[in-house]
Amino acid sequence: MTDSLQDKLLEIHRRLCLIFGCPVAYFRALDPLSELVSSLLSHRTRNAASGAAFRALRTRWNGDWAAVRDADPAEVEATIAGVTWPEQKAPRIQAILRRITELRGELSLDFLAELSVPEARAWLEELPGVGPKTSAAVMSFSSLRRPALPVDSHHHRVAVRTGLIPASVAVGPSHRILEAQLPPDWTAQQIYDNHEVLMLHGQRVCSYRDPACHRCVLLELCPTGQARMGGAEPVSLSPLGR
Repeated sequence: MTDSLQDKLLEIHRRLCLIFGCPVAYFRALDPLSELVSSLLSHRTRNAASGAAFRALRTRWNGDWAAVRDADPAEVEATIAGVTWPEQKAPRIQAILRRITELRGELSLDFLAELSVPEARAWLEELPGVGPKTSAAVMSFSSLRRPALPVDSHHHRVAVRTGLIPASVAVGPSHRILEAQLPPDWTAQQIYDNHEVLMLHGQRVCSYRDPACHRCVLLELCPTGQARMGGAEPVSLSPLGR
């Protein structure tokens, strides 16, 4: 990584923090096991649908993940029917819950607090169907509040268009590259902020089909936007709110 690339990331972070407000409040504080289940449900699913499925699981089995683990797979699938691919996610979640029980002798991920972040993420990624986004989400979003950078599709799109990563790098491999660009002394909150502001920018301005380059505060830093707009004037920084 060149110094100029990290400089660009820091300037992107600074500008988006002015828009969305940093530090960004954490949106929840689930225990790490519950966050793992929530993250698995959210894959390729809108937040409203995955959130509803997560609440339905908690309600149906009274927040007892052991009961979810041992339930009839068809009943779990029916309970999370609102997410994409419930027929895949239900057995996967149950398999992961069984595997954690086998490895730990109990159904809890609280022990991750005792490991370094790389060790904890490596442990999580040994579970079936758990990749870098999910492991980072568990570390960052849960009550652990550890320094890890999740990269979702919105975050990834902004990173590609602004030139932080090549377009050929998929979401999974982008985690390591984008994490390496962050200052090593950043706190968990600052790393969480970075994910949140890039994600929000991707949702609200740098959309997939019709990016609003004419009102993008990153325009002068963005080769994609510059090409689309033909060298338009930079946009002033005015808060958009969350």
